[in-house]
Amino acid sequence: MSVQHVLLGALEARPMSGYELTQLFSAATHWVWSAPQSQIYPALKTMADAGLIEGTQHQTGGRTRTVYSLTKAGLRELREWVGTPHASPPSRDALDVQALYFDLVEPAAAKRVLTEFIAEQEAVAEHAAAHSARLLAKDTELVKERLSHRPTSEHDRMAKLKAHVFAGQAAVARTRIAWAQDGLRLLDEA
Repeated sequence: MSVQHVLLGALEARPMSGYELTQLFSAATHWVWSAPQSQIYPALKTMADAGLIEGTQHQTGGRTRTVYSLTKAGLRELREWVGTPHASPPSRDALDVQALYFDLVEPAAAKRVLTEFIAEQEAVAEHAAAHSARLLAKDTELVKERLSHRPTSEHDRMAKLKAHVFAGQAAVARTRIAWAQDGLRLLDEA
């Protein structure tokens, strides 16, 4: 997966500026993908040069900003990518590596790592479940934008498919919580 496809997917909802895209993909939003500004702006230029998006200059309060929109070629690229199976990326989870070497530290230190991880995953699960519910209710800015240019007959299906992604994130977080709780029990047994 590349930042290009994430940007194309976001721009399918509505035209956005680089700043708006940066805000959407900031790690603080807990969206399905995060990317720093340093990746977004070069990708936008590359995509514009390739004809996948087009930028329109707008004057706002003495500032010029570029608002990008999807081209027909960009929509074709996005649809082709979405409809093509892709291999999962290799795992690179720092916690898995830490847990693999918990035998090198005192149990209290390992427990602290797992306890903090559990708290983090509880927040992830709560946020993802709440976002899933908002999508099912068709009550997020982007889903409203998408629905505004799609036939009403597709609205429920679209909302359910998008909510399913965040329900999956919540389920993964709950599974990781259970795994970490098992790790705490193992550390108590040791």
